[in-house]
Amino acid sequence: MAAIVSPLTRDDVLAAADRIRGRVHRTPTFTSATLGQVLGGERVWLKAELFQKTGSFKVRGVLNKLVSLTPEERACGVIGVSAGNHAQALAWGARLEGLDALVVMWEGASPAKVAATRGYGAAVDLGATGPADAFERLQELVEETGRTLVHPFDDPLVQAGQGTVALELLEDAPGVETIVVPAGGGGLVAGIAAAAAGRRVIAVEPELSTAVGDALAAGRSVRVRPASVADGLSAPFCGENALAVLQRDRVESVLVSEEEIEAAFRFLYTRAKLACEPAAAVGVAAILAGKVTGPVAAVVSGGNVAPEITFAILAGK
Repeated sequence: MAAIVSPLTRDDVLAAADRIRGRVHRTPTFTSATLGQVLGGERVWLKAELFQKTGSFKVRGVLNKLVSLTPEERACGVIGVSAGNHAQALAWGARLEGLDALVVMWEGASPAKVAATRGYGAAVDLGATGPADAFERLQELVEETGRTLVHPFDDPLVQAGQGTVALELLEDAPGVETIVVPAGGGGLVAGIAAAAAGRRVIAVEPELSTAVGDALAAGRSVRVRPASVADGLSAPFCGENALAVLQRDRVESVLVSEEEIEAAFRFLYTRAKLACEPAAAVGVAAILAGKVTGPVAAVVSGGNVAPEITFAILAGK
């Protein structure tokens, strides 16, 4: 896990926005009348991060981290670990910044995400068998290579970059009272909570991947074994730095079932016309299941999904 530092602040997020402005997309915010009807006529917004560079919000945090590196850290090259979205973002950002990148993935990771990561120019290590031992493999390689770690969810600079999602959202939807956020290791929800200016923030997780909820309940990071179709949320633990922000800002936790995730995925494809990935649908799953109240915004966090998974879910298989 990353070293514990002072919890993220809104000023950190504002500084990140200045660093990355003009280098990432300002993604659109849409409204959904149909989801509003589910909440009794309340307004509902969808923050469409699937239209971000590399197909997810992850480039925001990666770029904020990379542009903050010292010359010595840059010279060592960078390393990260990911099921796919952080991997692609790190590969893209490293190429943009002229850095050598190595990404730890694992057996069973999406072949499409592995291919995309290599396509952006990073080397990929597939020596781990799953998310849990991938972090052990990461530590081994950090010690062997001396590369600079770009943590996927527990680095405050990464979290600050992710929080810029909330800055844009609040400009586009100032009336929002609740923000529902997909949660894996807690980096995105921590960044959004720090930037949310007092709004209620809810971390939404699959019932089969509960790192954030378990950490909030225990008061400390605990290990989990993710097994959800929402592979983008497959962190084996919640970051300690992320947890400190979630506790300070009183972030709530909501779980959704695999069936609810797939129903939301189908809704986003067929009604909202957003070709998202399962992980990105969990916030909408919480809305459709009546687990949140409005006015509410859901972060649709990415769109990197294998075609066969898309076809299977849309077909109800």
